[in-house]
Amino acid sequence: MKPLFHAIFLAAALGFSGAALSQAFPAKGLRMVVPYPPGGGTDTLGRITAERLADRLKVPVVVANQPGGSGTVGSDQVRRADPDGYTLLFNASLFVLGKNVVKSTPYDPIEDFTPLGRVGLAPLALVVSNKVEATNLADLVKAVRANPASFNVAISGMGAAGHLGTLEFMRLAGVNLQSVPYKGTAPALADVMSGNVQILIDAATVLMPQTKGGRVRGIAIMSATRSNVNLDVPTTAEAGMPDLAMASWYGVWAPKGLPAAVASRIATAIAEGVKQPEFAARIESAGILPGYQDPAAFAEFIRADQARAVALLRSVNFQPE
Repeated sequence: MKPLFHAIFLAAALGFSGAALSQAFPAKGLRMVVPYPPGGGTDTLGRITAERLADRLKVPVVVANQPGGSGTVGSDQVRRADPDGYTLLFNASLFVLGKNVVKSTPYDPIEDFTPLGRVGLAPLALVVSNKVEATNLADLVKAVRANPASFNVAISGMGAAGHLGTLEFMRLAGVNLQSVPYKGTAPALADVMSGNVQILIDAATVLMPQTKGGRVRGIAIMSATRSNVNLDVPTTAEAGMPDLAMASWYGVWAPKGLPAAVASRIATAIAEGVKQPEFAARIESAGILPGYQDPAAFAEFIRADQARAVALLRSVNFQPE
């Protein structure tokens, strides 16, 4: 066979096999691993995404909760799964920090997985105890600069989005406040409501209802738009700190080595599912904003987000657990 003909034949064969593989997939149901317990924000959005994906692929997509190790146990199960498209990972932004937060993480979140699409954003919000006199962001910054020893900040999870948002707030405000770590948002929020701690930055999905109920005072939400849960709380841009924009985010991954044709099939189904109005309506009711990105844009976003987060953690000499 002449070289030119051989090259043409090989290209045609590969193209045909890719198309055939894409058309054959899926031949059975998919499993989507959520590496956290049922009921949390990641689990809720994961299940909504799985429903949309099942609708587009015309096969069941079963959500499997595999908690443990700050999300590393379930994530590693996906890493070790066959790269055939039948095992997917649904995870939140903390995932891409890997060993920068959890020293024992057994994988590289960028090199060992195939990103298939970002599906949503969960803006952070800044709230204070009702015992704090400041009622807006400008006054709060003035107060913490004047007397930083009088203010503590609650951290619901070291290395998580709320921690990163807190570091960014302190950097922009030019202060270094005492951080009080907690295991979860609930105990952190409880101490802010009681006045034992003065400031908390965490997911708006959790904090906005508390501001609406008057349990804590909403100072700002770190997004381009106000929250439908409490429209009285301004954005950070409106409050005078436009660079304080940060959110947790959620996406879908597969193991490394996923065939391009299968990756394209799944990514297309994700895009079609999450762009539907009913998807947006359901996640917005939970305080999550639509924020779809295709695989290429998502991969670029991940690298930039990881670099920003790592820089913030290193700025305070953060040591992974």
